[in-house]
Amino acid sequence: MTDLDRTIHEPARLRILTLLSGVDVVDFSFLLSTLGLTKGNLSSHMDKLEKAGFVEVEKSFNGRIPHTEFRITAAGRDALHEYWQGIDAIRAMRDLPEKDAAPDGETEGKRSSKNAG
Repeated sequence: MTDLDRTIHEPARLRILTLLSGVDVVDFSFLLSTLGLTKGNLSSHMDKLEKAGFVEVEKSFNGRIPHTEFRITAAGRDALHEYWQGIDAIRAMRDLPEKDAAPDGETEGKRSSKNAG
């Protein structure tokens, strides 16, 4: 099993990428109000996602007012897909049959609570 991408695994960044994966483009104000993050916190997370190549940032002006838009990149979409595959693999582990069952019902590497301690 591969490790989960720590850049994506952080809860706020996971929420950002998941949201961006369902839209074409969003602006800073929309993300701010939807995610409930502070301006500084959102800016910090977006900077990390941009440096990782997961989001594209486009800055412009509406008159004199700055306007920032974000979209997920192909690399970001692929990384998010791989992240969810990793989560699914972890979840599937609970459905694996127990291996190497010992005669008393214990599995190798596990001790029952009656033997613990």
